[in-house]
Amino acid sequence: MIAELVVAAALAAGPGASVTLDGVKIHLREGTTQVVTVNHTDGHHARVTFWKLAGSGWRARFGAEDGRIGYGGLVRGTRREQGTGTTPLGTYALPWAFGTGAADERWRLRYRHVEPGDFWVQDNASPHYNRYRNQAEGGFRWWLPASDPDASERLTDFGRQYRISVVTDFNVAQVRHRGAGIFLHVNGAGATAGCVSAPGVFMDKLMRALDPGRVPVIAVGR
Repeated sequence: MIAELVVAAALAAGPGASVTLDGVKIHLREGTTQVVTVNHTDGHHARVTFWKLAGSGWRARFGAEDGRIGYGGLVRGTRREQGTGTTPLGTYALPWAFGTGAADERWRLRYRHVEPGDFWVQDNASPHYNRYRNQAEGGFRWWLPASDPDASERLTDFGRQYRISVVTDFNVAQVRHRGAGIFLHVNGAGATAGCVSAPGVFMDKLMRALDPGRVPVIAVGR
């Protein structure tokens, strides 16, 4: 775990405000007082840290050295391409979460429990691209094999990683072929396919800490 650290910073975060924490530049949203930084360290590894704005500045509350990024490395978010295994650089909101595990009454972030037939849509021809949807609702080609570039992700296939998965707003505008389903989730065996991941202990702490009223964001840097 990283040492607790206080960083001097402006206490008011307005539109366009920014701050650098652990070497990662964060573009703050209005009202943001919680930040997760992802600092690439080596290969597909990264240091992941949860920060909270206090009276004296930004304070690191807890962290993990064994975070992961995509097998394709890092790329500017606007240049990302689907299927490349790259993790987008930049700052993104953390609006809600889903998972295969049971909800905890201490969690404040909206949470959806994964059910059979739930997918994250990656079908570029679908109006539901980069959205959570059940196959029974239709509107996307859920039956496509994993080898197809328009195949969607069956969430129950990743029970370990998606025990807890916090959604980011990367590509919320649904730009086709840019990529879908960039989350912060529990570590698997190695690199991710473009998401950020962290140890389960970190994710458990994070879910208890995240407060939508504090407008939390995640910032990915080099």
